[in-house]
Amino acid sequence: MYLIHAQLSAPPGGFLPSDAARRTLALARPGERVEHVTAHPDAVPDPVLGVFLVAESLAEAEALAAVLCRRLLNTHTALAGWGLRRAQAPLLAPLGHGPLGPPENPSHPSDLRRE
Repeated sequence: MYLIHAQLSAPPGGFLPSDAARRTLALARPGERVEHVTAHPDAVPDPVLGVFLVAESLAEAEALAAVLCRRLLNTHTALAGWGLRRAQAPLLAPLGHGPLGPPENPSHPSDLRRE
């Protein structure tokens, strides 16, 4: 299963409708093997739909998510004037690193000094 982030571009003053995730999932066709959709309306710099789907490859997953999101943008009247910037797998830090990991690298403590 892949998680693909579809970054959407809003027209001036646009906001992601509260039903965007539900509508996206409802538009998925059985062959697209979409399992779940989540909306992140306050993502920076643009709103994001997280599409969880089963695919044979990352490239296929990204392409399927893009097709699904374009279908949403073409059918949901509240999204008139919106665009799809990209549909890509998010880059995640390895476990134990990044904002949820330890505050410092255990092999290089911040108080390590040469004497």
